[in-house]
Amino acid sequence: MTRAVPLFPLHTVLCPGIALPLHIFEERYRAMIGRCLERSEPFGVVLIRDGREVGPLAGHVAEVGTLAAIRQVSRYADGRMDIVTVGTTRFRVTGLETGRDPWLTGIVDDLPEPLGGDPAVAAELAERTGRRFLAYLERIQGSASRVDLGRAADAEVPDEPEVEGEDPDEALDPAGTEGGEPGDDGVRGDALRRAILLASARRLIAEGDPTAVSWLLTGLVALDLPARQALLEVPDTTARLQRLERHLDREMTLLGRGLRPLAVETDHLALRRN
Repeated sequence: MTRAVPLFPLHTVLCPGIALPLHIFEERYRAMIGRCLERSEPFGVVLIRDGREVGPLAGHVAEVGTLAAIRQVSRYADGRMDIVTVGTTRFRVTGLETGRDPWLTGIVDDLPEPLGGDPAVAAELAERTGRRFLAYLERIQGSASRVDLGRAADAEVPDEPEVEGEDPDEALDPAGTEGGEPGDDGVRGDALRRAILLASARRLIAEGDPTAVSWLLTGLVALDLPARQALLEVPDTTARLQRLERHLDREMTLLGRGLRPLAVETDHLALRRN
């Protein structure tokens, strides 16, 4: 299906089934989100490959992106908005329209989601990769005295002036310990955070759909932006799970050698919506 879609270029990769909270305050993107809400239509999230969000973007945004459906909206008196979106369908950008609207518009084709092999093989691969991910989480929890929830040096926080991400610590800190003085309360808070993280991961992986599992892990496993974008562009579920399995095996090997674990992007885990 070919259609025109308003595009939101960001320094992040949105995967199907993964939530993305945004704070919208630049005028053109207020207008864009307003129109999407009026028409009950999604917008497209595409990765900025280099440079900033402003200026001509032809050749500077990824060709494959994901439609973002708006699930929650909170409005401020001055027109700013907090929104929570969820990735739905992947698309390929085949052309760009400029000048008609203050935002970038892409001519896009929806991408299919083929399984890429025998269903039984894909199901077994999804279960095996899910178990590796849980082992990866447990190894990180056991090897670190404290888990950095979304504040890694390479965390994918959009740095354009138009958007700000929600604070993942607030979303995952029911005990209110983040930023407090160390002590017994902080230790209990860390333990509770770890328990919530592992329980949520187990529940989400237990969904069993190989395609859903592949997107969940693509959105959660610690990856740099080019690697995550490459996984977004993999044409089928089986090939994506195979890549994820290899990546997790490498991470487990490095953790086994005592190297510092990478931080897991738990902001996506905490905010994911079914």
